[in-house]
Amino acid sequence: MRIAILPTPEDIAVVAADRIQSLLERKPSAVLGLATGSTPLPLYDELTKRYEAGEISFANTQSFNLDEYVGLPEDHPEGYANFIHRFLVDRVDFPKGAAHGPNVWTGDNDQAAANYDKAIRDAGGIDLQILGIGADGHIGFNEPGGSFASRTHVDVLTEQTRRDNARFFDGDITKVPTHCITQGLGTIMESGEALLIATGAGKAEAVRQLVEGAISARWPATILQMHPNAIVLLDEPAAQGLELADFYREVWVKHQA
Repeated sequence: MRIAILPTPEDIAVVAADRIQSLLERKPSAVLGLATGSTPLPLYDELTKRYEAGEISFANTQSFNLDEYVGLPEDHPEGYANFIHRFLVDRVDFPKGAAHGPNVWTGDNDQAAANYDKAIRDAGGIDLQILGIGADGHIGFNEPGGSFASRTHVDVLTEQTRRDNARFFDGDITKVPTHCITQGLGTIMESGEALLIATGAGKAEAVRQLVEGAISARWPATILQMHPNAIVLLDEPAAQGLELADFYREVWVKHQA
């Protein structure tokens, strides 16, 4: 696991976009795993800016969202399929139908989850998976206590996660769904590269556990310690709990040299 501690979310976005651009230059048909929520928005703005400048193209790329709420209407603006179109897919040149998400409107969510996991495998797997992290250490919607071997599945959202996400629903937790379909931890661990972004002091404890804590189902993101190619991009507030922060800064600088 490589750790970068950078001044601002915009600096993080540049580093993350550089990695995605490099991947697409090497492999234009790469498969991206996309995260939602507020954390990756500066990255999606940076990718859009580079597309508009002619520096990057998604014309041969596919994407798979990490997760989707269960129980929202298909046209709900906070549904993650709509979110990712609004903030990235419709702003660049993804081919029509190339952006995928769990189909939670079939009436059989367990089968929809299995179908989604198979679709990722059939696409050749995810080359680069963008991740955020919840205050309780979840990645995707894999809440504490879940299996490290889990595949894409139906899950229950904790009250903490629902409180955190209520800001997208007029601050009303009762409007936040209680269930989701999420890529499993086992699915996420099969990505070629895991690129996790964390910003803000509210993520500091989860980041401390992720980077320096024991691997534990209590903090699901800690499984990334076992990923062969995981990169964690942090701003200063998110990194404030790290005992070895100066060492990570030194290693990152020397790695970039």
